[in-house]
Amino acid sequence: MTLADATSSSSREQLPEHGADAGMLYVPGGTFRMGSDRHYPEEAPVHRVTVNGFWMDRTPVTNRQFRQFVEATGHVTFAETAPDPKDYPGALPHMLKAGSLAFAPPKRRVDLSHWGEWWTFKFGANWRRPYGPGSSIRGLDEHPVVHVAFRDAEAFAKWAGKDLPTEAEWEFAARGGLEDAEYAWGDELTPSGRQMSNTWQGEFPNENLATDGYERTSPVTAFPPNGHGLYDMIGNVWEWTLDWYAAKHEADAPKACCIPENPRGGREDQSYDPCAPNIKIPRKVLKGGSHLCAPNYCRRYRPAARHPEPVDTSASHVGFRCIKREEKSHDR
Repeated sequence: MTLADATSSSSREQLPEHGADAGMLYVPGGTFRMGSDRHYPEEAPVHRVTVNGFWMDRTPVTNRQFRQFVEATGHVTFAETAPDPKDYPGALPHMLKAGSLAFAPPKRRVDLSHWGEWWTFKFGANWRRPYGPGSSIRGLDEHPVVHVAFRDAEAFAKWAGKDLPTEAEWEFAARGGLEDAEYAWGDELTPSGRQMSNTWQGEFPNENLATDGYERTSPVTAFPPNGHGLYDMIGNVWEWTLDWYAAKHEADAPKACCIPENPRGGREDQSYDPCAPNIKIPRKVLKGGSHLCAPNYCRRYRPAARHPEPVDTSASHVGFRCIKREEKSHDR
């Protein structure tokens, strides 16, 4: 079955609107061309992959849903926990406080090679206070939860009786039945001038025109769903996947009979950041881009796009969604 074959009315089938399975949609399995040879090197090479069918959350997990999880379990997120000095040798003592990365737009043009010009580690920033003390999520119940590290997303998924998607499952779902399209909705970023997702308009990071209607995150159903009925697969917030990050994809198998089924990405020990060889913190794959992705800086508002994120890192533009598999086909 090809990706196009998978687009059918059955993909809109929905689980009952109650309990942990509320709002899940079925994504039929199939074979598709994963990755891209036209953009960033980590997206290459394009290769054929097969995934089994699965149920996926219709939207990213929202602040309302995450609050229900916290109230039911007492979970304390990574961003709400002060770092253990032994895990960060050499760190300055005054930096070992609970907090998270928050976007802080500069007021002028800056060197785009220095991300520290617009990111700051904000003490007190967490999912309840996305921009630090004094901020809140009041009125943002239907916005995606942010400032969740990988372990927080995993904990939610386990509580809900679900799992996180692999990179292949996520990308297959994001394409929505479009085999080789650039975007989840076709080959134009803004067809007929219409904004199809929450991304950045203007010169990043100092000029935010917000022509899509949002300066930061948006309600999870604010933009049109893709061909599978899934919202926010592109833009708004990056989403965690299960896969360890590898610098590139594996090439196609030499024989058609050997197309990988339900692949699981790279190895943990190969996911460390080569630019920081003394820091052995593994990285997972993020997918989907965010409201901070812009044409002049980060054109990762595409299904094939991918980004590494250390498992101990949370940020104001990273969230997640869950899946349920038809059968247990992956080992943790």
